[in-house]
Amino acid sequence: MAEIGSGDLVAALDEASLNRSHLRAVLASGVGFFTDAYDLFVIGIASTLITRDWHLSAAHLAVLNSTMLAAACLGALVFGRYADVVGRKRVYWLVAAIMIALALGSALSGSFWVLIGFRFLLGIGVGGDYPVSAVMVSEYANRKDRGKLVGMVFGTQALGLIIGPLIALALLGSGCWFLLDYAYYGNTISTPQILGLIAPHASTMTKIALQLAIFAVAAVPGYALAIARLDRIGHRRLQLAGFAVMALCFAVIALVPGMTTMVVPFLLVYGVSYFFTEFGPNMTTFVLPSELYPVTMRTTGHGISAGVGKLGAFIGVFLFPVLQTSLGLRGTLLLTAGVAVSGFALTLVLPEPAGRSLEDIAARTPGMGTRHRLLADQPAVR
Repeated sequence: MAEIGSGDLVAALDEASLNRSHLRAVLASGVGFFTDAYDLFVIGIASTLITRDWHLSAAHLAVLNSTMLAAACLGALVFGRYADVVGRKRVYWLVAAIMIALALGSALSGSFWVLIGFRFLLGIGVGGDYPVSAVMVSEYANRKDRGKLVGMVFGTQALGLIIGPLIALALLGSGCWFLLDYAYYGNTISTPQILGLIAPHASTMTKIALQLAIFAVAAVPGYALAIARLDRIGHRRLQLAGFAVMALCFAVIALVPGMTTMVVPFLLVYGVSYFFTEFGPNMTTFVLPSELYPVTMRTTGHGISAGVGKLGAFIGVFLFPVLQTSLGLRGTLLLTAGVAVSGFALTLVLPEPAGRSLEDIAARTPGMGTRHRLLADQPAVR
C-alpha cells in the first residue's frame, strides 16, 4: 500500500502544473549556482588586480586561474556520491557553508599560496554544488517543465558572468589597472586574452567593455532562450545544434583569411558561437545528467559528469597560453572546433529525455531499475 501511495504521489508531481513551489526550488538552487559561477569566473579579473602587487609570473597565473577548476572536479565526484548516500538537502547546506567560509578566506588572503589553498577548498564546495543543485530541482519538477526548471537554475550563471566585468569596469573608473592577459575558463575565461590578440592597441577598459558586450548581447539571450525553448526543442537536439554551430563558427574564424585581424567580423562570428554555447551545450550538459541516471546514482552520476567537465576546463585554461604560443590563435580555435565536433558525435549516443518521466527513463535503461524519487532525499545506506 505504501508503494502504491508513493507511486500516486510521484504521478501527481509529474503531472502538476507549474506553481510557486517549483519556482521556490529554482530560487533556492539558483542562489547557490550563481555563487558558483561568480566564484569560478571572477578569478580571471581578480588576478589582474594582484599580479602587480604580488609580482606573479605566468606560471603563478596558470596555477591561480586553474586551481579551483581542478578542485571542482574532485568536489563534484565526492559530494555527488555523498548526496546519494546521505540525502540531497544535507549536502546542499554543507557545500553552501563551505563556499561561504572559503570565499571569505580567499578575500582575506595575504599571500599567493594562502590564496591558492583557500581557492582549492572553495573549488571543492563549488564542485559539490553542481550535482546537488541540478538534481534537487529535477526530482521535484513536473514532467512537462523539468528541463526549463533545471535550466533556470543553470541560467543564474549568466548573472555571475555579468557581475564580474561590471565590477571590473567600476574599479577601472576608481583608477585601477587591469591587465587581462590570461584566459577565462573555456571561452569565457579566454575572452580577454583573445580580444587582446585581435585588438592589441585597445585600452584595458575597452577590452572589458567588449567582453561585457559579448556576454550581454550573446550569452544572456542564449541562456534565456534555452530556458524558454529547451523542453519544446528537446534537450539532446538542442545540444547537437549548439555543438554544430560552435564548430562552424570556430572553423570560420580559424580558416577565413583576416578573421583574426578584423575586430568587427571577429566579434560577430565569435558572438554567434557564444550565443549557441549558451543556447546549447553549456545549458544542456547541466540538464541532461540530472535526468539520465537512476535515482540511487543520480547525484553520483551528475557529479561524475560535472567533474569530468571541470577537468576539461582546468586543462583548457592551463594549456591555452601554451597552445596559443605554439599554434597561434587560428590554430587554437581550429582545435576548439574539433572539440565541438567531438561533442556533437558523443551527443548522438544519448537518449532524448525531454517530456518523459524520470521513472520511465530509468525503467527503459537496462540494469537501472526503478526507485521512486520521493526516496531520493533519504540516505541510500542505513
